[in-house]
Amino acid sequence: MNISFDNTENAFAYKSDKELKGARFLFNTMGFPWFVQIGTRLTPYIMKTGIPMVHSIIRKTIFKQFVGGETLEETAEVGNMLGKYDIQVILDYGVEGKEGEDNFDLATDEFIRVVNYAATQSNIPFISIKVTGLARFELLQILNEAPRLRSGIHDHEEEINEWDRVRERMFTICEVAAEKNIGVLIDAEESWIQDPIDRLTMEMMEEFNKERVIVYNTIQLYRHDRLSFLKLSHKIAKQQGFKLGMKLVRGAYMEKERERAIEKGVPSPIQKDKVATDADFNESVQYCLENLNDIAVIIASHNEESNL
Repeated sequence: MNISFDNTENAFAYKSDKELKGARFLFNTMGFPWFVQIGTRLTPYIMKTGIPMVHSIIRKTIFKQFVGGETLEETAEVGNMLGKYDIQVILDYGVEGKEGEDNFDLATDEFIRVVNYAATQSNIPFISIKVTGLARFELLQILNEAPRLRSGIHDHEEEINEWDRVRERMFTICEVAAEKNIGVLIDAEESWIQDPIDRLTMEMMEEFNKERVIVYNTIQLYRHDRLSFLKLSHKIAKQQGFKLGMKLVRGAYMEKERERAIEKGVPSPIQKDKVATDADFNESVQYCLENLNDIAVIIASHNEESNL
């Protein structure tokens, strides 16, 4: 198949000239690193002031470009519009950051509502989940750091029960998704909470990926250990008799990862440079394509070479 990403008439058919000019202005502005750094730090504080003008500016620029809506109903309008142009959608309920058991239970209910809605739409084959929407960040960090926890042993019954509730929430969501034949993409997060996310995802894959792939893990190839993790995951899946779902991305927390490594005095998990990241990403793509009988892969990249 001959695919060209230079055909902007097809690529942007769903956008008006005004919207395209606005997007170009936004991305040109984001091309200035100093502006992005200042904006990233100041925006959360400015938003807390509740100044209407600030909220309006953000909603008409960054929010409009990158977010489908604040509610499922708002997002549905965007999804329906994209569907008219045969564009598929991944629904992402961005709830991470709201902690507390009641909030986690509410998030579970909302994810199920999202799954049920996706099942009614022909252009929504997947939903996306961050485990930090269902679990305390500190709990994930404890699970990641304690070697004894990795073997399922822990001295604190309260944390065992808390982790079991997280597992139950994810199981409930995946169970409904399997019934509705909607894929569940479990996002990668910071390296210091990733191990329990990986274990939880593998547990869900073993349960729901026996006949077809419902659950997908996400690996960030800017980490130098993820290519080997992909191959290990494939080996475990074959041994345990389930199909592996993998979403490949380059990564989203590079600055945070490097800052934490310096702060803690530990080796950085990040590749030495972009060339190394690209090499591992492309090799991961090749590995998955060579094992399509066992692996369902989503190549989540804006990089033309990686996609072609």
